Amino acid sequence: MTHTVMPGTDEELKKGMATAYLGIDPTADSLHIGHLVGVMILRHFQRAGHRPIALVGGATGMIGDPSMKSQERKLIDEETLRHNQECIKAQLAKFLDFESDAPNAAMLVNNYDWMKDFSFLGFIRDVGKHITVNYMMAKDSVKKRLSGESREGMSFTEFSYQLLQGYDFLHLYEKYGCHIQLGGSDQWGNMTTGTELIRRMLGNEDAYAITCKLITKADGTKFGKTEGGNVWLDPKRTSPYKFYQFWLNVSDDDAAKYIKIFTTLGEDEINELIALQAQDPGQRPLQKRLAKEITTLVHSEADWQQAVEASQILFSNKAGEALHNLDEKTLLDVFEGVPTFEVSRTDIEEGIKLADLLVEKAPIFPSKGELRKLAQGGGLSVNKTKVADAYAPVTTDMLLNDKYILIQKGKKNYYLLIVK
Repeated sequence: MTHTVMPGTDEELKKGMATAYLGIDPTADSLHIGHLVGVMILRHFQRAGHRPIALVGGATGMIGDPSMKSQERKLIDEETLRHNQECIKAQLAKFLDFESDAPNAAMLVNNYDWMKDFSFLGFIRDVGKHITVNYMMAKDSVKKRLSGESREGMSFTEFSYQLLQGYDFLHLYEKYGCHIQLGGSDQWGNMTTGTELIRRMLGNEDAYAITCKLITKADGTKFGKTEGGNVWLDPKRTSPYKFYQFWLNVSDDDAAKYIKIFTTLGEDEINELIALQAQDPGQRPLQKRLAKEITTLVHSEADWQQAVEASQILFSNKAGEALHNLDEKTLLDVFEGVPTFEVSRTDIEEGIKLADLLVEKAPIFPSKGELRKLAQGGGLSVNKTKVADAYAPVTTDMLLNDKYILIQKGKKNYYLLIVK
């Protein structure tokens, strides 16, 4: 999982309980799976007996980190930042123990709390004078932005970001004895500014940095993005079903890599799963176990179970009960992209005949004769239950989530009726 480890870090960790922090910018009210590598490293630290600090960048989030970005970030107000912080803590609590009285219980801090009282003059006098412009200009994140890759250049606000992040490390070092900073490999420049600031201001050489690899897919594209955007941890943004599907559909190569990073399974068990995958790739044991572990960790075992059932609905002829148990968002996710028709609730309440509904109100079939023939041949299903009588009444008992009816024509053609 590691990319770069500063010399001396191993020795620091072997002294006893160490404190390490990871910074997260609260630019949204949810983490996405791009954050998970760093969060999993924090989890490993705590499991190994060390104390993790999750730093929510309320101050730095107002500015935006230039690393790996070609444009400046939009600024966020304090109320939004505080809301985002609370949401993020709730998500982190799935990975880290904040509540116990163990000496290595996790902490959540917000750098806005110590940056808000700094005056501009105070900061540049007390902190800025210790780091030279030459040192700051040498950072890759700065050089790339100034080399012409971005037409917009770089504002002084963004240029100062590494100083603010460096001061975070100094503050946590002094207040909590935090000697290690964790982050993605793109953060190396900002992290070493922190160790340098501690050296220059305090004269101490015992501040260290560990970076983790930036995860990409086997084809080189960015990890965590789908056609619909980011894969979020918040179920309102990305349903557990879609979250599960993301992991279930990764390639074999990616699954072998991700299961080592995003789960805490042991090496023997992972090697056994990799061997099973090689013997019978069609069964996808790696993807299934990866999807189970991470969906259960981020959501719950019940959410994982429902996601599995939802995934099987399309391929099972006995999925009627499971279909009725799906919440609305999962139902719509499973049948995303299928043709939809709006029908009248009054018609359903009055017991309209199936043939009248599917020919006249929602023209799925061109004629009642074709519908009758298909139904008699076992090719018509309503909510995954076969219906042989084309003139059976449609009732409100059939409604999924009191709003939908799923029609299946033949083996593969689905239609969703929306009752209004």
